[in-house]
This record gives sequence, C-alpha cells and structure tokens, in this order.
Amino acid sequence: MATDVTRVMVEEHRLILRMIALVEHNTARLEAGRFDDWHFYLDAVDFIRNYADRFHHAKEEDVLFVELVGNGMPAKRSPIEAMLIEHDRGRVHVLAIEAAAKQALAGEPGQEAILAEHANGYAALLRGHIEKEDTILYPLAERVLPAEIRGRMLQAYAAAAAQTPGLEEKYRQLVARYEAQRAA
Repeated sequence: MATDVTRVMVEEHRLILRMIALVEHNTARLEAGRFDDWHFYLDAVDFIRNYADRFHHAKEEDVLFVELVGNGMPAKRSPIEAMLIEHDRGRVHVLAIEAAAKQALAGEPGQEAILAEHANGYAALLRGHIEKEDTILYPLAERVLPAEIRGRMLQAYAAAAAQTPGLEEKYRQLVARYEAQRAA
C-alpha cells in the first residue's frame, strides 16, 4: 500500500477549520455588537501565522508542492500556483485583522467593520481553499506521486515539525480554550 503523504495535512486542516469556526462565530457576534475581545483576533492571527502558515504551509509549499512540480505538475498556471496565490491572499487578510485589532485595543474607533470584513474574507477564503486541497489537489497528489519519494516526504514533514517542538499542542490548547469559552 502506498504511503499517504497528504493525510497529515488533512488532519492539520481540521484544527485550522476549528479556528475558522471560532473566527466566524466571534465575528458574527462582533457585527451584532456583542463581541469586543480584540485579544481573540490577535490570538487568531498568531495561530494563523504560526500554525496555519509556518507549520502547515511549510509542509505544503516546501515539500508537497516541490515534489508535485518535480514529478511533472507545472508550477505556473496550475493548481499549485492557484494555492500559492490563495496563501498570499490569506496573508493580506491576516495583516488587516492584526492592524485593526491593535488599533481597537488602542481605543481607535471604527475598527469593527474592518475586522469583520477581513475576518469574514479570510474565513471564506480558507474554507474554499481547504475544500479544494482536500478534495482535488491532495487526491491528485496521492495518484501521481511515485512510491519511492513518499518516505522522504514524510521525513521532511517530520523535520519541519521538529523545528517547532510543542507548537501543535500549544495551538490545540488555544483553540480548545476558545471553544470552551464559546460553549460556556
């Protein structure tokens, strides 16, 4: 049986989607005038940058996408280019969320609309992005990547994760804490 080289990323998507659900929930409350925990948005930015972007995207961009290109998928005008463009679009939203949350914390009025626009934009982008990866790109990768490189890929994922020991657990706990607050 071939080694599944995308399962770990699908599993990481689950935690990312849990954070996205929190962003969506709290942003709906923000838009209704019932939420002003600006620190939540800064924690979400921290999660996105360090877990979704550095931890997760490092495996995608530096291992999976490289191997797909090395095994015949075009780097341009391809699913890979589309995913990289969406990664960059997400980073733009994250910058805006961070700036608005910091300004709101400093007492600057009118940040709610900016936060809501970019939080909702990020959430929608990521939900669609993850859906495309999980249902199109990852199954394609499983079909086209040769068996002989899969072990090396899994080792590269493990090496990437080892660069940040404890990071995944830290963000699991962060998400669980906010989920518990939501349920309370």
